[in-house]
Amino acid sequence: MDNTNHLHEKMLSTETVFKGKIFDITVDRVELEDGNEARRDVLLHSGGVCVVPVTDSGNVVLVRQFRYPFGEVTAEVPAGKLERGEDSALCGRRELLEETGYECSELIFLGEFYPTPAYNTEITYMYMAKGLSHKTQSLDEGEFLDVIELSLEEAVKMIMHNEIKDGKTQTALLKAAYLNARDRGGGF
Repeated sequence: MDNTNHLHEKMLSTETVFKGKIFDITVDRVELEDGNEARRDVLLHSGGVCVVPVTDSGNVVLVRQFRYPFGEVTAEVPAGKLERGEDSALCGRRELLEETGYECSELIFLGEFYPTPAYNTEITYMYMAKGLSHKTQSLDEGEFLDVIELSLEEAVKMIMHNEIKDGKTQTALLKAAYLNARDRGGGF
């Protein structure tokens, strides 16, 4: 028996309660599969891109930056916000150059990441960049970060020791490590 309502919610109404520079917030009323109603607070975000830059020697390039909500400096893969309708690969190349000063000859799609699917529409598109050549870093106004290079193995160890806490960075680095091991005939 096919129950088309199972696990689905029907939006009954939506109200925008906040319009910001980076995201909007709506309060939605939904009908649940059992006919009851519920409230859903939804953060609407245009999405983002992150890139794992891999050097010819197999190292990865990360950025360190202060993240205000947590009051700490984090190590992350280069990343940025998608403009509405922007191609994710073009955005990835742009952010890679802006944040690290690198261009790449190859950009490999690693998949999509939902940072917080319970209330946020953001999708982060993940890439691995190879064939790096160094140009000039061009940070956005008000953006301050350090560029660091380390082995992919060390980056994975940092994830496992809770030294890299950013979700997109963990996911993208672990996917890159898996592909690197697979390409060398190894595996997990």
